[in-house]
Amino acid sequence: MGAAMKGLLRTLKGLGMAVLSIAVVCAVWQILVKGFALDPFLTRGPLDVWTYLTDPANDAERDLLWEAGKVTALDSLIGLAGGAIAALVTAIAFALWRGVEQTLLPVAMALRAVPLVAMTPLIALIFGRGLAGVTVIAGIVTFFPVLVNVSLALRAVPKSSVDLMRAYGASPYSTLWKVQLPGALPALFAALRVAAPLALVGALLAEWLATGKGLGYLMLASVTTFELDRMWTGVTLVTVASIVLYSLISVIEQLTLSRYAPEQSR
Repeated sequence: MGAAMKGLLRTLKGLGMAVLSIAVVCAVWQILVKGFALDPFLTRGPLDVWTYLTDPANDAERDLLWEAGKVTALDSLIGLAGGAIAALVTAIAFALWRGVEQTLLPVAMALRAVPLVAMTPLIALIFGRGLAGVTVIAGIVTFFPVLVNVSLALRAVPKSSVDLMRAYGASPYSTLWKVQLPGALPALFAALRVAAPLALVGALLAEWLATGKGLGYLMLASVTTFELDRMWTGVTLVTVASIVLYSLISVIEQLTLSRYAPEQSR
């Protein structure tokens, strides 16, 4: 079987798993709503959301949700990319220079201990209430899981492999590029799968507290005005986006590992 066919099969498998995950979440959600006879004034099931979205009379609502969704998608994706790149660069610096890790890691962990809700107003004050501020907030929640997982993976490379590279006169940079980074790819993608939904949460938090845009602000405004159909639809869109993003990263992982670290691909 050719590489292109294998890649196509992995992509189709990832999409199928995303669809299955969404179906399971919707089924459990509908069962909980109906099984516990939750107050229909306050709660909505997936069937209610579907009816709301497909109602021809709700064209204006769909446009509103679409525009807000685009803002949140951009905020979260830029935050995810920015946080992951910053974490990867920092993890590489930790692997090359142990003194950098001993100096900066305690600072990073101290910052991680500060609740993001408390930091958001300060970040908005420094970086503004636009894309830069949201990117920083979404990037922070992405940064730490990627940093910790990749740092551990870079140090977990078998010592025999590193010794072999040194025996052949390879520099630390060559060893990092040819041995440590390929070995850390599974940890990197595992961290990205965890960080992707967190980036969405970070973007929503920034929209709630700072920007007044996107799905985050729209959901908050919908609660205060009791437009609960819109609010539950926003929750559904965020949930579906998290599952799709998780599955997409899994597909990219398999395609990447099959090319650069085939012994670690599933």
